[in-house]
Amino acid sequence: MSGSLWPKPPGEGDTLPAIPRPRREEAPKAPEPPETEKAPESPETGKAPKTEKASDTEKAPGTGKAPGTGKAPDAPPAPDPLDALAERLDGFVAAAVHPDEVAALLESDGMTDDHIRLTYGRADSFALAEDLYARVERRHPAPAPPPAGPWHGGLANCLLRGLVFALPGLAYVLAAPLLAGEQGRFGLPGGTVPLLAGAVTGWVWNQALSHRAYTWLGLGDRPAAARALLTGAPPGALAGTGVALAVAAPGEAPAAVFAAGQSLYLAAATALLVLGRERALLGALVPLAGAVPAFRWDLPDPLRIGLLLASLTATAVLAARVLRPGLRRTAAGRGGPPRTASLPYGLFGLGSGLLVLHAGTGTTPVSGAGAVVALTLSMGPAEWLLHRFRDGALARLRTLTTAREFRRAATGTLVLCLGGYLAVLTALLLAVTPVWPGAPRPTPPDLLALLLVGTALWLGLLLQAFGAVLGAATVCLLAAVAQTALPAAGPAATGGAAAVLAVLTCVLLVRPTAHRV
Repeated sequence: MSGSLWPKPPGEGDTLPAIPRPRREEAPKAPEPPETEKAPESPETGKAPKTEKASDTEKAPGTGKAPGTGKAPDAPPAPDPLDALAERLDGFVAAAVHPDEVAALLESDGMTDDHIRLTYGRADSFALAEDLYARVERRHPAPAPPPAGPWHGGLANCLLRGLVFALPGLAYVLAAPLLAGEQGRFGLPGGTVPLLAGAVTGWVWNQALSHRAYTWLGLGDRPAAARALLTGAPPGALAGTGVALAVAAPGEAPAAVFAAGQSLYLAAATALLVLGRERALLGALVPLAGAVPAFRWDLPDPLRIGLLLASLTATAVLAARVLRPGLRRTAAGRGGPPRTASLPYGLFGLGSGLLVLHAGTGTTPVSGAGAVVALTLSMGPAEWLLHRFRDGALARLRTLTTAREFRRAATGTLVLCLGGYLAVLTALLLAVTPVWPGAPRPTPPDLLALLLVGTALWLGLLLQAFGAVLGAATVCLLAAVAQTALPAAGPAATGGAAAVLAVLTCVLLVRPTAHRV
């Protein structure tokens, strides 16, 4: 709506506004002219001849008066200025939820009470606003659809991310003969400890680094996000390499070298994934497809090393190209998040990573590479289901009117999304186990333990996505510590973590205020 609310200025020559006249349903008819003399009788009938009466509305030419009358008929009633004002403000008044909104609009335009009494015959702006509100029918506009954002992810893109999460596992297949050695510590194969130490260090560092970079992206500063990755990724690679070298025992030097390459890959892949270059990363991982023949045939060592170096080099070069905008002097960014805000995300990466490692290397019923591969591949569908829960909650927020209805609907959406993820995880385990060498066939206890781990991971990711990362990190860390201290209590610790996270999710995420944007 634009333009002034004041009525149009009167025409030239008018000194006072026209006073509204009351409407009349029917104007009175003009009286018939009085009979002045008797008409002569007709010689044939002895009666006066009939004459037609003049029409009441017929006027004498040039006079503007009805024949036989001494005054002009009443003029038509003047239009009510309130009707014109209601028509002019129709769109605003129809969308108002209270007359006070209309009164505020009238007063903001400078319409005084004196003018309102003189022009519209109302006491003040509030009385005029109530009349306008009563005259105009309510027509509240439908809410606009939400803009596409980080919560609107396509299924294909999420499946692609799950694939690039899992493909690096083929590197371990290629490197397995190179890392073989004497029996390692803690009942694990030789070289496993440096590999796991370097991987966990990389997960913790890169999880915190990803949060910081995503925060810059949320502020709309992509060069600052690239600069954060450029300055944070190399120290993360060095930290992972240093930890792996520190824990390596004599005879585990090949494993420590592989752990250094693993740390470099994690740093480069983090940069590509945060900046949305999943397809480029997939292309860099193509050489690892050479591990497929290694499931059945023994490949020469130079070929294995060449495939590993080709994939690692391609990933590092692509990451360097993507991070070039971070070299600009203007990419430093201002007013960024404090670095301590990313610490809980790193702790969540530590807790969830330890749970996954226990699933694949511990002595729990779910031990085996098949479980780790299934969990890794399931991260793509898990991410998509997180989007579905968020979108479903926002849709209910726009359509439901009470908090109780929203809690019921949000709980139902949560159960559907979690159930869908567990179904996908089960299908992946059953599909991967027969084709992965050495993976044991899953039994009902195996499947139950895997589903508990999957429940804890998905609920933890959901809480992290909504900002409740500290609670999720604490629960996952406690479960991982309990499982490390007492491996036999692994399923119980994971089940307890899943139950606690489920309670936190139901308490925090079924409230309407948790989904406001």
